[in-house]
Amino acid sequence: MRLRSAVILANGSFPTSEIPLNILKSSDFIVCCDGAINKLEAAGIQAHAIVGDLDSLTTDLKRKYKDIIHHFSNQDTNDLTKAVNWCLTNKFNDITIIGATGERDDHMIGNIFLLPSYTKKMKVKMLTDYGTFTPLTRSRNMDSYTGQQVSIFSPQSETTITTANLRYELTNQKLEMLWQGTLNESMGDSFRIDFEGDSLIIYQEY
Repeated sequence: MRLRSAVILANGSFPTSEIPLNILKSSDFIVCCDGAINKLEAAGIQAHAIVGDLDSLTTDLKRKYKDIIHHFSNQDTNDLTKAVNWCLTNKFNDITIIGATGERDDHMIGNIFLLPSYTKKMKVKMLTDYGTFTPLTRSRNMDSYTGQQVSIFSPQSETTITTANLRYELTNQKLEMLWQGTLNESMGDSFRIDFEGDSLIIYQEY
């Protein structure tokens, strides 16, 4: 399948780190959750679509961006999920999410643990100012570097995990608490995650 890429800017902390900021600036297509348009404007970056329930947009902004606004009033999903679903409908299948952490801790945790549901439909990752969250639905090798800080989060406590080339190896181990897979370290230019279960979320520091 041919990948069609987009960046979604969520309404958390606007990126200040070079890696996510450069990806945002160089993106060919930016989908902005409605409340984040003020931050994008302040940075002098153009949005190509604005998606959400519009509760964070002023009348002036609604008028200014009327040609690229996509209004979804459904309150059963947050604006990030609305943006992901809009991308899927419009044939974008390689998504980088930026600005989904910071400001409200509860929103941040919710956004991170929505990632496995997104990756069942498309290629997706979430960038923060400090690292990358990648959801997995199958075993795979992860590109890395020696000394990279790595954490493994298992949304389902029954998932069994085996790793290779991490400082603290797991062998058919279940992570029954979210903290149990944190603070690991890569021993080379890649590491391996094998698991039996629905999904994992891997965090890698830049």
